[in-house]
Amino acid sequence: MSLYLENSNTIGGYFQLQLASREEYHPSLIKLNTTRNALEYILKVKQYTKIYIPYFTCNVMLEPILRMNIPYSFYSINSQLDPILDFEIGETECLLYTNYFGLKNIMVNQLCKTIKNIVIDNAQAFFITPLPGIDTIYSCRKFFGVADGAYLALNTNKRLSLPTDVSANRIMHLIESIDVGKEQAFSIYKENEKRLENQAIKYMSAITQKILSGIDYQSCINSRNDNFNFLHENLTELNELTLETPIAKGPLVYPFLIQNADVKRRLVADKIFTPTYWPNVFDWTTPKMFENYLTKYLVPLPIDHRYTLSDMKVITKSLKKALLPKKY
Repeated sequence: MSLYLENSNTIGGYFQLQLASREEYHPSLIKLNTTRNALEYILKVKQYTKIYIPYFTCNVMLEPILRMNIPYSFYSINSQLDPILDFEIGETECLLYTNYFGLKNIMVNQLCKTIKNIVIDNAQAFFITPLPGIDTIYSCRKFFGVADGAYLALNTNKRLSLPTDVSANRIMHLIESIDVGKEQAFSIYKENEKRLENQAIKYMSAITQKILSGIDYQSCINSRNDNFNFLHENLTELNELTLETPIAKGPLVYPFLIQNADVKRRLVADKIFTPTYWPNVFDWTTPKMFENYLTKYLVPLPIDHRYTLSDMKVITKSLKKALLPKKY
């Protein structure tokens, strides 16, 4: 059911912001305000008594777990980003596994065949269709210019009664970035990130749903695939990560792993900005753990629809320059 406010009975008046109208990529899924709340939705409906989560994940995923006072345990992943399942999952417990960078679909399929109570975190795999009968969560903000938004595939007909969110106070960074640029609007973006903390579960706002309904998704997929493949062809011999093949459609980033702590700083000097997934992992792990190493040395290179192969050539050139020995 559409939540668009322009479907009210009002006729006339001033013009609203005009956006293209197509269809969302996941129109049949439950539309919520944040990914962490999609996890909370599952926990409320399924009433799990414990959850196992990877060390290598964002700390915001703990918000609903702590809010609901559900016991949890961390588990490790190996150098292939596969889970190390050296523990038993009880009948009333569940496992959260992240489809890292949208590249772990073979592993997701294997896990879903063997683990009864599993939640797939597709926050980094927006374009991957949920497996039948598998609880799956998606993030909109990691892939598109929206202030919030998440999708949930739930393998039960039980639904929660929720209010609809309002995003009007969280979109200013999106608007200002067009007028004054991303760097100037970055502080507003950070403020918005803070506003999303500990939000109650709500349905997706009308403006977020409207924006998501206007995106040319196939074009986004094509751009991501082309950009990823270019970087993979040029960097695979340098990359410490062995990436799953065939490459899934529309990956989040090109995950480049190399034991060189100076690479990111040298990329920033060329105005190439890469995030850190995730600083909280340093607090949860020891220096000897692979997750700690991954957080320290992973360089997630941007490949999204804003960029072309010309941009990928710039990234490749800058990265290879960054890997050259320093001149003193």
